[in-house]
Amino acid sequence: MSIPLGDVLDEATAAGWLRRGGLGDDASAEKARRLGHCARALIDAGASDRAPAAAFFVPGRIEVLGKHTDYAGGRTIVAAAERGFCILAVARDDAELHVAALDLAETSAFEIAPDLTPTVGHWSNYPMTVARRVARNFPGPLRGANMALASDLPVAAGMSSSSALIVSVFHALAAVNALSGRPEYAREIADAESLAGYLATIENGQSFGTLTGDRGVGTFGGSEDHVAMLCSRPGLLSQYAYCPVRLQQRLALPAGWVLAIAASGVQAAKTGDAMAKYNRASALARSAVDAWNAAAGRDDPNLAAALADNDAADRFRDVLDDLPAGGAFPPDALRARFEHFLAEDQEIIPPAAEALTDGNVPAFGELVDRSQALAETLLGNQIPETIFLARSARESGAAAASAFGAGFGGSVWALVRTDDADAFGARWSADYAKAFPAPASRASFFLTRPGPAAFELAPAD
Repeated sequence: MSIPLGDVLDEATAAGWLRRGGLGDDASAEKARRLGHCARALIDAGASDRAPAAAFFVPGRIEVLGKHTDYAGGRTIVAAAERGFCILAVARDDAELHVAALDLAETSAFEIAPDLTPTVGHWSNYPMTVARRVARNFPGPLRGANMALASDLPVAAGMSSSSALIVSVFHALAAVNALSGRPEYAREIADAESLAGYLATIENGQSFGTLTGDRGVGTFGGSEDHVAMLCSRPGLLSQYAYCPVRLQQRLALPAGWVLAIAASGVQAAKTGDAMAKYNRASALARSAVDAWNAAAGRDDPNLAAALADNDAADRFRDVLDDLPAGGAFPPDALRARFEHFLAEDQEIIPPAAEALTDGNVPAFGELVDRSQALAETLLGNQIPETIFLARSARESGAAAASAFGAGFGGSVWALVRTDDADAFGARWSADYAKAFPAPASRASFFLTRPGPAAFELAPAD
């Protein structure tokens, strides 16, 4: 589907397209303005206002529960936010990709090629990694594009702005080149869940079936972010399991409640030391499974598979307790990582989902409190700012609150009554400003309902 580029300049029309995609009125109006900026940027750069354009909205994601469980085969409860990326793409006659990041006032241009070398540490690393992987997985002539994108997601704040950028660029590049009609695509990607799994491997560098991997962007994560962005439903939370991706259930947010988000102002960028900390959690999970497999004579691919048997947890503990010192990781660190996964995946998420189904908000809040506490003590990915925000939210009246994302910075969500949401936000932000004035000056607080998955804008039939 394509839209005449100039038509996107009509904000009322664009807002109507966005509402049909599942966004609320306020979010649709905001995204329509951003799409208009994208259209104007492309026209000012020389595109005809009648040029056919592919237009997409890609949301950020909220991890309700499931801290560092997805790449270990576990469960998560996620939702899409009503904030995200707006992207417009107009096809070129050559194989060059020109990406204008309007929020940064920067442009990156490069050829779509299998030997492309991305610029690590720069935002262009993400679209360049997408272009290189597409060139490797879908050989043959590929058309480039002029792309403009704008986002209202806080950057490096735990809402997966980097993953949303990858998803956005892939969607636009796939539309320009009709990738869904290619045999390589049809062989491996049958639905939104499998597309999410594939896009996660673009990021982590793994192969996806016959679609061969490469270096990725350097993070050893899973597909939770991409699933939330591609498989969510408006007004609903989604419980998924991973490796492979599979839907377990949809969960309605209790009536009369909304999600308040606090982006702490402490960036959780997955580069440098932050990337090393993030990857350590993944490596600990992998090393624990390796120790288990060696001792038990098994070949389990991840923690969830290793714990599939009823008595596996106790036997797994025995293996870790018997490990000698001097390995890649201290035995105590492996035990803590194991205990965190077990609790989050098996002892917290299932009853939390049941509490939501039953409308038992207090029980849900208590389980979320435990998840937050274990992130602080066992997972060790919290910082003073996110710890404060989660506790402050509860003290200010939230029914539940938790930090989310990779950790070491990022955001906190809080479940609050809709009729008190604005007043709650004022209390929450004021408390944070008193406790942490420097990061609070960079923080942002906003409300969101669970939003729709990524979608392509299209006129009504």
